[in-house]
Amino acid sequence: MDYKDVEILFAEDTIADATLTIRALTKSGLTSKIHHVEDGAEALDFIYGQGIYSMRDIQKNPKLILLDLKMPKVSGIQVLEKIKVDPNFRSIPIVILTSSKEDPDIKQCYALGVNSYIVKPVDSNNFFQSLKELGVYWMILNQAPL
Repeated sequence: MDYKDVEILFAEDTIADATLTIRALTKSGLTSKIHHVEDGAEALDFIYGQGIYSMRDIQKNPKLILLDLKMPKVSGIQVLEKIKVDPNFRSIPIVILTSSKEDPDIKQCYALGVNSYIVKPVDSNNFFQSLKELGVYWMILNQAPL
C-alpha cells in the first residue's frame, strides 16, 4: 500500500469488528483508502513514521483516525493523548469507536481532545448506517485545515 494515500487510519484489535467496519466504510463508497492496525503501538508507529512505517511521509496525514479504546500494547486513550498534544498531528480528527459506554472513559476522551465518541451499535444494520453517516461527515462535510 502507498501510505501517502491513506484517508482513514483504523485501530481495532477485534478482527470481527474490524472486518465489519472496513466493509461498511468501503461499501458506503466514501473511501477505499483505509489502513487497519491491530493495536495502539502500531497506530503510533504509523502516525510517527516509525518501525515498518519508517518510509511513510509523515507530512501526509490521514483525514481521520478511528480508535478502539481497549487495545493491547498501547490503549486508544494513550494514542489519543499522544496525538492531541503533538502540534504536528493534533488537527487530525479522532473518533473513538468502542463498545464502552462507561462515563469515565467518555469524559477522559473529551478532556484529551477527541472529536467524537461513538458506541458501537450491536445491531449490524444500525452499525452500517452509523458508519456511513460517520464517513459522510468526516470525509465529505468536515473542513479540515490545510
